[in-house]
Amino acid sequence: MPFADIILPLSVGRTFTYFITDDQAAVLQAGMRVAVPFGKSKFYTGLVFATHDKSPELYEAKPIGQVLDQQPIVTPIQLKHWQWIADYYMCTLGEVYKSAVPSGFLLESETVIRLNPDAAPTDLTDDQYLIYEALSVQSHLRLSEAMNILSRRSVISVVRPMIDAGLVILEEEITESYKPKLIRYIRLSHGFASDKGLSELLEILKNAAKQKEAVLHYFQLKTRLKEISVKALCEESGVAPTIVKALVEKGIFEEYQIQHDRVKFAEADSDGFELSAAQMKALEDIKSGFEQKDVALLFGVTASGKTQVYIRLIEDYLARGEQVLYLLPEIALTTQLVARLTEHFGNQISVFHSKYSNNERVEAWRNVLEDSGNARLIIGARSALFMPFAKLG
Repeated sequence: MPFADIILPLSVGRTFTYFITDDQAAVLQAGMRVAVPFGKSKFYTGLVFATHDKSPELYEAKPIGQVLDQQPIVTPIQLKHWQWIADYYMCTLGEVYKSAVPSGFLLESETVIRLNPDAAPTDLTDDQYLIYEALSVQSHLRLSEAMNILSRRSVISVVRPMIDAGLVILEEEITESYKPKLIRYIRLSHGFASDKGLSELLEILKNAAKQKEAVLHYFQLKTRLKEISVKALCEESGVAPTIVKALVEKGIFEEYQIQHDRVKFAEADSDGFELSAAQMKALEDIKSGFEQKDVALLFGVTASGKTQVYIRLIEDYLARGEQVLYLLPEIALTTQLVARLTEHFGNQISVFHSKYSNNERVEAWRNVLEDSGNARLIIGARSALFMPFAKLG
């Protein structure tokens, strides 16, 4: 029987072994997330550390709940890095895991209430009837939702008699906290793409001036843009989103969605610069120093031109197809530096630090993991050291 050692995002001193099916064993890799039961009823987002065929000696292995990833979100070198940190700083691997990955990856279970389909209500109080009525029209209720329905801070005293009577069941549900940013786009329905279809389209819209205006501006935008968002069409034509919605309902436009990163930088707009003689000498000394050692110290007072030297070094590594990490001592310096570097590197930049939202950090993490074109240069504070670099130069 196959097994997997799982890292839990808890202060526990070791990994825990769970048994997995043959189908799961065929796809599971180190660095993939799985939902696993731990304790009496809680589920946590565990991380696969290793797979093997040796059962644990001290306890009976539980099955994992579900596989959450199709590909690893953590690389083998990161796992080695985490082990080193845990040993050096005398902490647990679970604590490193919880600190290293964006909390948007760490799904936890939430208690939900469901109706027991085999039970019928009897002698319900007013509060219990409100809970029962809500569950009659939806599949489940979170405890927080039940609190809102009853306008109470705690609902356990209301729900407990319903559980004892077998009317409702408490379950744990894993919820995904990361929400992708989806932008609405439109395209002309296939039936109107021909000359005959266009004539038919104009006939359909002859008495709908606003809708006709939107369609004409759609064709104008199509000459400049590959994909046309609903927002872009509304801004270009001056029509309301309801007009576009009406065209979708008529089958003239088809609506679809594309996922976008929340943080995006514009294209580079710098004409470049020339290094001074002192900067050129420093650059040459650093490059020659790197042939013997991994570290060089560049000393210069404020505004002496160190960043330009860094830019030239970064350009060399990007030209080789490698990623660069620009590590800063504090978040406060990030804004100014990003403004300077985007002039030269544009949308090749990703930023990662704790002031960014969970969703933004998850997107930056995935871009680095996938070696995306907009994650060639990563700017961040200390937490950026944990990122899953694919080709760090």
